[in-house]
Parts: sequence; C-alpha cells; structure tokens
Amino acid sequence: MGKKIIILNGSPRPKGNTAALIRSFTEGAEAAGHSVTRFDLQKMDIRPCLGCCGGGKNPESPCVQKDDMLKIYPAYKEADIVVLASPLYYWTISSQLKCAFDRLFAVAECSPDLANPIKNAVLLMAAEGNGFEESIYWYERLMNHLGWKDCGKVLCGGVFHAGDIEGNEKLKDACQLGRSL
Repeated sequence: MGKKIIILNGSPRPKGNTAALIRSFTEGAEAAGHSVTRFDLQKMDIRPCLGCCGGGKNPESPCVQKDDMLKIYPAYKEADIVVLASPLYYWTISSQLKCAFDRLFAVAECSPDLANPIKNAVLLMAAEGNGFEESIYWYERLMNHLGWKDCGKVLCGGVFHAGDIEGNEKLKDACQLGRSL
C-alpha cells in the first residue's frame, strides 16, 4: 500500500534546482504507488511562530494564527513521510522552510506531553557550493529530537543558476529515493 508523502518546498524559485530535485523525487515516489502532496511555501501566506504556546486547543486548527498553515496541518497529520526540500542559504535551510516547520509545533501542542507525530523524513537540498555540514547536523538533530526516521538525503552542490542541475546524477538519486520508500 502506498504511503502519503508531503513535500515542504522551501525554495522561492519555481523552476530552480530544488524544484528539479522535487520533480525527480515525486516521479519515483508516484511510480512506486505513493501519493505526494507538495506545498510551495514561497507562494503561501505563512507567518512566523509567535512563541505563544497557545496552540493545540483545536486539532482541526491547531495554531492561534489563521493563515495558509491551515492547508498544511491536515496533510501533515496524515502523512507517513515529510520531505524537507530547500536550497542551501547561508549554510542551512531557507527561511521559508524554517518558518513553516516551526509552525508545526502547534500540532505537538495538541498532545498533553507536547509529543510530535512520529514521521519518516527525507532531506532534498541544492546549493551553489557543497557546504551541507550544518544542514546535515540540523537535520540529524531534528530527527533525533522528534523521534523521526531519516529515509534518505539527496544533496546536490555546484548548482547555482536555475537549470544548472539538469543532467546531474543527483536527479537520478532523488528519483531512486522516491521509488525506494
């Protein structure tokens, strides 16, 4: 039976290198029978977390802020796998992805012990250079703290301009990762 996968796309470029990784991953995942829902965070109205710890009172609308996170929450709660996709910005994930991920805490607030739903995860990243160390560190700590399972990473360096990734072996890796889930 296919898995439910959501992709949180933190790239602001709709035709950029991160988008190409996402397309390849999606192709593989759908070929394997999984359903994929993609959220292009740049196009969404998502405000930063207020740190108010006032969420969790309504599981259908867990955050006190009413913005486009209301589109993500239901898919997130049902998802088996969460794909974090981002370009490398100053050696970490984009602010678009960080902002949306911070807001997922409202779902944890629905649990009396603030437990996050247990998920599997994938990391897809593209970058001008190859300095993924800080992002890998963050991602691995995130998996550990949330109790999530890392299902794989595709990190493609040396791709600055939109389209630079075309023909790169990392696209095949992303497709294969999607198939393997």
